[in-house]
Amino acid sequence: MRTLETTNISEFVSEFILLGFPCRRDIQIFLFVLFSLIYLLTLLGNIAIIYAVWSNQNLHTPMYILLANFSFLEICYVSSDVPKMLANIISQNKSISYSGCLLQFYFFFSMCAAEGLFLSVMSFDRFLAICRPLHYPTIMTHRLCAQLVVFCWIGGFLCLLTPLTLISQVPFCGPNTIDHFLCDLAPLLSLSCAPVSGITLVCGVISSLIIFLTFLYILGTYFCVLGVVLQMPSGSGRHKAFSTCASHLAVVSLFYGSVMVMYVSPGSGDHPGMQKFVTLFYALATPFFNPLIYNFRNKDMKDALKKIVNVLL
Repeated sequence: MRTLETTNISEFVSEFILLGFPCRRDIQIFLFVLFSLIYLLTLLGNIAIIYAVWSNQNLHTPMYILLANFSFLEICYVSSDVPKMLANIISQNKSISYSGCLLQFYFFFSMCAAEGLFLSVMSFDRFLAICRPLHYPTIMTHRLCAQLVVFCWIGGFLCLLTPLTLISQVPFCGPNTIDHFLCDLAPLLSLSCAPVSGITLVCGVISSLIIFLTFLYILGTYFCVLGVVLQMPSGSGRHKAFSTCASHLAVVSLFYGSVMVMYVSPGSGDHPGMQKFVTLFYALATPFFNPLIYNFRNKDMKDALKKIVNVLL
């Protein structure tokens, strides 16, 4: 591994070393196989949801269109860091270029922000469907649904433009070793050879706003939904509403539960082992569980997938 000397501040870093998971070779091989399997299953699960929505005319509704876009986001999200992580596990050369590191940071966290926006929009859709059922068809039109999808994608990438611009102006003079498996904010800024307290504060404020505004909005909509559902008479309608909301809330809990540990403040979670574990959970485990949660708890999706399986067999 190549590491620049700390004392040589005249030479700026042109690449970083991602340590990843330094351990015995047999453990690294095990991790490679495990993470590769989870990655492939994640891709297959989310592709199955997209294909089920695309191929089934009954699922061409705003709820499932949002879900299909969310699944596509999960594919992009998990593909922005896992392939590089897998390559570094089995490779002796664990380097990533300076520009590659910044791009990985930008795309990974932009899609992380977009995920929060999608979860907020999906909760808004459920709020309208359950709390305003008579007005739902006139409010949640396909045009509005398309506009919300565009808003989530563009909004996620716009949110990270300021942090990316600030980080690109930080001087890195060495050392260049990042004790992580991706270019995360805190370990990256810790390598700066200039004070970064202002940048840390700005990035912390932006991440906190994204996390708390979307999370509080989701909580608010589901408090309203819960109040309406509890007033419904016992029956299939109430059960279906609970089932749909439970799926979404499970995904929200997985995502926000792990993200809040790390990114409410960029300086939180200073222990490298904890950083890696929490980041690995919401970067790999959460996209893996999402298709399972939606498929097992949603009857319409299960029926659509059964039809696809029957056609293939």
